[in-house]
Amino acid sequence: MILKAKMNSNERKMKLLIVEDEKKTGDYLKQGLSEAGFSVDLTRNGIDGFHQASTEHYDLLILDVMLPDLDGWQILQLLRQSNKNVPVLFLTARDNVEDRVKGLELGADDYLVKPFAFSELLARIKTLLRRTNSSPMIENTLQVADLIIDLPKHKVTRANHKLTLTNKEFSLLELLVRRQGEVLSRHLIASQIWDMNFDSDTNVIDVAIRRLRAKIDDNYSPKLIYTVRGMGYKLDTPDDQ
Repeated sequence: MILKAKMNSNERKMKLLIVEDEKKTGDYLKQGLSEAGFSVDLTRNGIDGFHQASTEHYDLLILDVMLPDLDGWQILQLLRQSNKNVPVLFLTARDNVEDRVKGLELGADDYLVKPFAFSELLARIKTLLRRTNSSPMIENTLQVADLIIDLPKHKVTRANHKLTLTNKEFSLLELLVRRQGEVLSRHLIASQIWDMNFDSDTNVIDVAIRRLRAKIDDNYSPKLIYTVRGMGYKLDTPDDQ
């Protein structure tokens, strides 16, 4: 996959704040996100995290929910009360609907349950930054073979032919391209695209893939969307099979 971004020497790095009390996790995230091109600050308790978030400019906050002194909920609530509209991504080991609803009601922008893949965290961060139109670092185009996705324009072409996709098909294709080569289970696709738990009795995922494949692959070569029997689906080029 080719990630393209419009950059110039005058563009600054996006600045992130991580508030995470687990030393190993915090250090890992700071190193990984720094290597991904971000400017990263790290604090290990809620009071320091709130102080930095409220007194300095950040493009994104990554908050653990369970923190010493002030928890993530309290930090977010205080920031929103003071009209700080910086995007907030919660990290938590608590995977229940009540917690997710609480975070969203307080003004959180996204919610990622531990343990998680770093690649998924990075994709979530880029999505949030792109939504705010504040990040020149975020790729404008995704490309695999002659398939090109123009993210800002919500436009897809294959072999220079424009393809008409529904919003869900566009989101599904973007997920497959961003995770090129990975086998994505039906459960993962359902949770990411439809925000629902996968029911093995429903064929909504299979139908969606079939419709997307008809538009992406039926009239073009090489084929890009593959079924991995018993596991799920992936998008890749034949050379990487």
